[in-house]
Amino acid sequence: MTFCRTLKCLLFSSTIALAPVAHAAGITVHDARDRDIAVTDFARTVSIGGAITEIIYALGLENRLVGIDTTSLYPAAALHDKPNVGYMRQISAEGVLGLNPTLILAIQGSGPRETMDILETAKVPLVLVPDTFSEDGLIEKIRLVGHAMGVDARAACLSAAVGADLAQLRILRARVTKPVRVMFVMSLQNGRALVAGHKTAADEIIRLAGAANAIDEFDGYKIIGDEAIAAARPDVALSIERGKDSLSADAIFAHPGFALTPVAANKSFITMDGLYLLGFGPRTAAAARDLSVKLYPSLAGPGAAFTSALSAANCRQ
Repeated sequence: MTFCRTLKCLLFSSTIALAPVAHAAGITVHDARDRDIAVTDFARTVSIGGAITEIIYALGLENRLVGIDTTSLYPAAALHDKPNVGYMRQISAEGVLGLNPTLILAIQGSGPRETMDILETAKVPLVLVPDTFSEDGLIEKIRLVGHAMGVDARAACLSAAVGADLAQLRILRARVTKPVRVMFVMSLQNGRALVAGHKTAADEIIRLAGAANAIDEFDGYKIIGDEAIAAARPDVALSIERGKDSLSADAIFAHPGFALTPVAANKSFITMDGLYLLGFGPRTAAAARDLSVKLYPSLAGPGAAFTSALSAANCRQ
């Protein structure tokens, strides 16, 4: 009963928060649910999704953030300075509404569904940001976040800088003559590998780096056995850094499935920061370039300079 009464109060206060004079009159955002969302005030924004938070900081709007989720690891100041509402797939409605937001920006796939339903009932504009793993999807994500925050010009500036970085990456990628086969391994569960197929962030970042996904039989993430790993014949195993839960090179090389592949024979194992590698935020082109150089050391030689346009662009004002 206490929870219900508290939630009703939060729903009421969140509705009242829309009452002040509008800051964003006339802004309509078409979001991932194929809905038009009217945004009237973005002064108190909650960001759910590391890429969204990164975009908001890149646009110079961090002063509008009143809450973020645990995937918002960049810039480091975000987790240090802003209240945390939990993991993006395990969000608490009370935690979000307790911050009295006037706008909620959530990456597609946030949840659980019950929480998202409650947030919609709260009458606070909830914009679900598409998480499409492609160059066009990345640019659209930046434009949508900027539009929802009322800064289309800044978003155009950031989109142009990211577009320039992607163009540099295409030139670098064109130098790859024989793509290596990469298997992205999220984890080892009871000796079985959880790997990435098509239509995943891992699949797209592998492609952007000029490599081929060794998994070609399915979409999404799936646990596979030793025989499937050996049959895929990956040249390189790729994973993300997750603190004490990170995969180690020794665990991969000693695994019975990988022991039969070039991964173990050539000691080819790469780990990178998870948000940087898979977040599909403004730094994605740089992450793909870093992965490409790890996969193809010759690309780091003369004539392969990559200077991010983000460092020169001033999209914060």
